[in-house]
Amino acid sequence: MSAEATNPASPGPVINTVPRRKARPRIDLRRLGRAALLGPTARDRLPDAIGHVAEAHRAHYPDADLEPLRHAWVLAESSHRGQMRKSGEPYITHPLAVTLILAELGAETTTLTASLLHDTVEDTEVTLDQVGKEFGAEVRYLVDGVTKLEKVDYGAAAEPETFRKMLVATGSDVRVMSIKLADRLHNMRTLGVMRPEKQARIAKVTRDVLIPLAERLGVQALKTELEDLVFAILHPEEYDHTRELIVDNASRTDDPLAEITDEVRTVLRDAGIQAEVLIRPRHFVSVHRVARKRGRLRGADFGRLLVLVNEDADCYGVLGELHTCLKPVVSEFKDFIAVPKFNLYQSLHTAVAHTDGQVVEVLIRTHQMHKVAEAGVIALGNPYAPPSEEQQAANDGERADPTRPGWLSRLLDWQEGAPDPDTFWSTLREDLAQDREITVFRPDGGTLGLPDGATCVDAAYAQYGEDAHACIGARVNGRLATLSTVLKDGDTVQLLMGQDPASEPSREWLEHAHTPAARIAIQRWIAAHPGSADGEGAGGESAEADSTAKPDRTAKSDKGEQSLRSAPPTSEDTLDRSTAPSPATPVVDQPGATVRLAGCCTPVPPDEVTGFSVRGGVVTVHRVECSAVAHMKGVGRAEVGVRWGDTTECRVTLVAESFGRPHLLADLTEAIALEGAEIVSATVEPPTQQRVRHTYTLQLPDAAHLLTLMRAMRNVPGVYDVSRAQHHTAAF
Repeated sequence: MSAEATNPASPGPVINTVPRRKARPRIDLRRLGRAALLGPTARDRLPDAIGHVAEAHRAHYPDADLEPLRHAWVLAESSHRGQMRKSGEPYITHPLAVTLILAELGAETTTLTASLLHDTVEDTEVTLDQVGKEFGAEVRYLVDGVTKLEKVDYGAAAEPETFRKMLVATGSDVRVMSIKLADRLHNMRTLGVMRPEKQARIAKVTRDVLIPLAERLGVQALKTELEDLVFAILHPEEYDHTRELIVDNASRTDDPLAEITDEVRTVLRDAGIQAEVLIRPRHFVSVHRVARKRGRLRGADFGRLLVLVNEDADCYGVLGELHTCLKPVVSEFKDFIAVPKFNLYQSLHTAVAHTDGQVVEVLIRTHQMHKVAEAGVIALGNPYAPPSEEQQAANDGERADPTRPGWLSRLLDWQEGAPDPDTFWSTLREDLAQDREITVFRPDGGTLGLPDGATCVDAAYAQYGEDAHACIGARVNGRLATLSTVLKDGDTVQLLMGQDPASEPSREWLEHAHTPAARIAIQRWIAAHPGSADGEGAGGESAEADSTAKPDRTAKSDKGEQSLRSAPPTSEDTLDRSTAPSPATPVVDQPGATVRLAGCCTPVPPDEVTGFSVRGGVVTVHRVECSAVAHMKGVGRAEVGVRWGDTTECRVTLVAESFGRPHLLADLTEAIALEGAEIVSATVEPPTQQRVRHTYTLQLPDAAHLLTLMRAMRNVPGVYDVSRAQHHTAAF
């Protein structure tokens, strides 16, 4: 747009690596723009200045109605007449160039019409109402979506608020962002006369926001050129070095890529597979990345082979022939046809070894896949119009629905909660920096799209929004997992939700939240509840001791509440409790010996037990499966026969593992009391990764009730395991 319109001198030549159907002569936009100033064009023919746009458009849409383009050109040229770019060119050359970029990528007529008019409302006297009246609601919406907000109204917030407005508009029509990307590409191409500091500022925004958006929309042709232009501005020395590497490689007489290309063509011809085999040179940034990864570059590192076929099945046929007749590098194989990327990309990736040991990467795709790989959503035309029968046949199932991709839905959700432009701007850059997406499955068969590195916390907020404050845990692939668990592509996630409407998130969750939606929701709750969510709510247990517990629960669990704030039990504490007198006294085959129940396994009737003599004439009694038994036998201690007497009472130490949530301790102690057990002592360790460990020493009136008691404790919401205490610090 006008603020970015400058000289066509660019920081350096950029090699265009996008394969074209046929060579197209370079268009002199300066000459065409000046010719447009000579006067109006006859209404019975297309203006010469957009003849090239029409030609490119008809290559994709042979039957397209060009009248909207002619009408848009007349309005754009007349409204911009007299305006000049900073380079001295007529301003009309900018919307013309943007429209030509989109036409060559396969944009449909409505997008091209809006592209010609995209600066009229911002820079001329033309109004949105006039655009809507003359061109319809769709064109009006697209023009409005890419129109900047005025700095005089928004000040420093103009740029982030403009992007927010543009992204919201993109949520309803992705063609808004297609026009913006082409607009930025032409402005980046013509950034040469700007002051260096302004060049750097625009390049950084392009790198942090526009390039990731181009990647998400699958528009690789725009993304790769934008990357090279940004690379030239922000890293001129590395750019020059990379350029020298490319020039030096181009001057070599031996080219392993050409040799392997001929070999691949021969293999496919002999197999009867009709295919087009091309050498696809890497662009500057790609070469630079490979150089940093591999060090010294060899000839095969400067490009890849592209094999284009007609049908999906032919892709796998090509793959089979290459792996049969050439030496494949199996670790390099990836199937993005069966599992497309989140940005519509489909292709088979493999690699084969050349005779001299160089590895050549090979991309295999259909012509339609290649079109979508290069132009992304632009190649799909109007994504909101139902495809015709011919389009359905031509697409052969490859058409994806790009109208509301998952990443865009998430972005639109969290941007509503961003409290100010600065938060939105910084969070947007962080969100877009996560350049890989995974898909996880819900138990009901639904899916969640999440960025790579997302955790169960992110999944909870993606599925439930702010109701995720009540999440108490998760199962990943059927197994219990903490909320901090990092999810992998294809995982099945079941989120465990508490029933308490007053549930609170924990500050710890912020450490595990990678998506803006999760972070903003948690931060907003914390800001609205100062002093809460600090380890005493969902993630902690100390809140259990306050007056929020119901009176009846408090009365029943008073003994357990007393030691709630104490530190985790030491081995000495555990030993003292376990050696206290217990009605369940075992009988040992050693008259006069003092019997002590081991604290490491806390045996109770009807456990099978054994004993060992220790100092002072004491016999310690262990469960036979206790790990200490093997240790005692290993050091030569003699076993002593032990059996239980006729008593039924017993004392036992149980450990409950749970996810943190409010009132959990009160619920647990109530469940224990209802089973008739008396709490001798209880400790709750500080929460770790949303897990809380409770240790109870209990007096049971009948040892036979132990299993029933443990089952009742497991049934308390949030508790995922209850076990007998197993300590490794028992005194022998």
